[in-house]
Amino acid sequence: MAIDVVAPMPGTIKEIIVKAGDAVKEDEELIILEAMKMENPIVAPGNGTVKEIKVKEGDKVNTSQVLVVLG
Repeated sequence: MAIDVVAPMPGTIKEIIVKAGDAVKEDEELIILEAMKMENPIVAPGNGTVKEIKVKEGDKVNTSQVLVVLG
């Protein structure tokens, strides 16, 4: 079952911490999203494996845009 990790707010992807194939645990940081001059960590909602990363560093994203797919 795939889990989409989405942006909670509009912003810019500052850093991608994980790569496809990485095993992650709940609350592990996946991406740093810069919004309103603050760095916001985007964390895994549960344990899983990174199946796909749908953004790259420097991308501007919108609220609810899928950033990472976990499996």
